[in-house]
Amino acid sequence: MAEPLKVALAGLGTVGSGVIRLIDANRELIQRRAGRPIEIVAVSARDRSKDRGVDISRFQWVDDMTTLAEASGADVVVELIGGSDGPALALARRTLAAGKAFVTANKAMIAHHGVALAEIADGKDVALKFEAAVAGGIPVIKGLREGAAANEITRVYGILNGTCNYILTTMEKDGRDFSEVLAEAQALGYAEADPSFDIDGVDAAHKLSILASLAFGSTLDFDGVDTAGIRHVIAADIFEAEQLGFKVRLVGVAEANGHGLFQRVHPCLVPVSHPLAHVAGSLNAVVAEGNFVGRLLFQGAGAGDGPTASAVVADLIDVARGEYGTAFAMPVSAMSEPGRADAGERVGRSYIRLSVQDRPGVLAEIATAMRDAGVSIESFIQRGVSSDSGVIIALVTHQCAERCVVDALERLSGSASLTGQPMLMHILDF
Repeated sequence: MAEPLKVALAGLGTVGSGVIRLIDANRELIQRRAGRPIEIVAVSARDRSKDRGVDISRFQWVDDMTTLAEASGADVVVELIGGSDGPALALARRTLAAGKAFVTANKAMIAHHGVALAEIADGKDVALKFEAAVAGGIPVIKGLREGAAANEITRVYGILNGTCNYILTTMEKDGRDFSEVLAEAQALGYAEADPSFDIDGVDAAHKLSILASLAFGSTLDFDGVDTAGIRHVIAADIFEAEQLGFKVRLVGVAEANGHGLFQRVHPCLVPVSHPLAHVAGSLNAVVAEGNFVGRLLFQGAGAGDGPTASAVVADLIDVARGEYGTAFAMPVSAMSEPGRADAGERVGRSYIRLSVQDRPGVLAEIATAMRDAGVSIESFIQRGVSSDSGVIIALVTHQCAERCVVDALERLSGSASLTGQPMLMHILDF
């Protein structure tokens, strides 16, 4: 029998404990698929005494997790502690520099430091694997890096945050407002006590920047992701979208062309005929469009101990087989720096929700601002009363450059007629 792949595990939270349970439960099957046993030999976490529902006494305990690669004698280190810097990054650098494989679920670290870590891995000819960093148990990293490797990817986009999708689809189903559904999601454990990373789109932006790099062979540019979350979406937006034949979803979109790399995470109106409109609850979905393969849809559980542990152990199986290749589907030396595309040049339709005073002349003022900015209105709806006592107006534009819509809202920004901040959501027309 081949020698076991010896694994050191940093982080024993929900996912770390799930990795131990999965290897215990599927040990024989994993061995047959990997061609050798996969054995955890050492672990490290902040609290040694915490009851995690799994027996960790059989493993070597390492107090300083940043030394796991050297202290444990492991072949590969799995990092599940999180954070873009700090111990996670120190552990990654030390492990790769020591010529050992590194597996992580840490999207923030990969989004900020992935290229630098891949450069170390390239130099040492070792694996840097991060399937679990994007979309949990969905094999989208492998799908882009391997399955679609022969294709020029023209666009990659999707629903990348389960918390936001749960909130939006619950608002859709029950007709409730954001704050009420968020509180319920926190009580049920679907949202963190501080949900900012999720609801403000940062988590999805981390994932999108990784997908964009894989899809287009470009260096990571997390700072170039235009990011907005869902905290300002109200029940009226959900209702109006449904009347118009759309669903509201937080969507990350990345495209690369001669004008540079475009990356955006924003709430969008998705046509009911589009597959993303039917992704409900905490599920994730990613769409990639290749010039020969066409549209690929990856959908499934984007978080949780089981799905994420599944992705981690799948990476370990690749390492055990010696099948891993380069981290971003090509050596770092071959990656490009395309620059950032100007979002203002993009052409499409938009949804705008305005809360205004209920008095004569307001509609004319809005129409004038739109006209002067070069925006043509496709539909215009006024009904109901908003929470700040203004009338809600919802409108959909015809196709135009996005800079024109921004210009129209700037023209209205100082108006005494507005009683609240406008809400702008672009329409997913592809």
